[in-house]
Amino acid sequence: MNTLLLLVSLSIIPLALCVPNPSRLLAGSSPSPVLDINGDKVQVGLNYFVLPVIRGRGGGLYPSNVKQNNTCPRDIIQEVDEVQQGLPVVFTPFDAKKGVVRLSTDLNVRFFTPTICARETIWKLGTYDDKLKQYFMVTGGVEGNPGPQTLSSWFKIEKLGTDYKFVFCPSVCKICKVICKDVGIYSTKDGVRFMALSDTPFRVMFKKTF
Repeated sequence: MNTLLLLVSLSIIPLALCVPNPSRLLAGSSPSPVLDINGDKVQVGLNYFVLPVIRGRGGGLYPSNVKQNNTCPRDIIQEVDEVQQGLPVVFTPFDAKKGVVRLSTDLNVRFFTPTICARETIWKLGTYDDKLKQYFMVTGGVEGNPGPQTLSSWFKIEKLGTDYKFVFCPSVCKICKVICKDVGIYSTKDGVRFMALSDTPFRVMFKKTF
């Protein structure tokens, strides 16, 4: 009888009780570092432009209120003109003390330059857009505090051939069920280029600002 009660009790524990799982990140050898366009290691806390690898398909990234009625959070948009580098971002990995941004590691991405949404500069996965049948990237995430309440704010950088891509597949919660998908570009009929989950990843490179 006691065994039955224990099983029943465990079965009703909600997924919200997920806990951070640093062992998945720290076990074994460290993943390879992410490199900028000069071949230098991308550093935690420094500013970098996120730029497209493929020429003629837009420029850098910036936050803008395009499809939402409220002021914040703001959509993350790719510049139409390839010469426009957008706004720089800062990377803060799960273990920021290491000082270097590494592949396959949970991290937060934050626009460095203040915007009208001064307190909402951190990237996150927005709620599902029923009209467009799409998940979009927006600002308004939470930096740090890994766990079930901040799942939408964690991204990873992965290799794509000789290039890089962003992936949404957070592993900061051991038993949480999450979406795992590449981050790409969703283009509207008006030519607006939104960052969104996609089957076609957005090939990017990183350029240090100063």
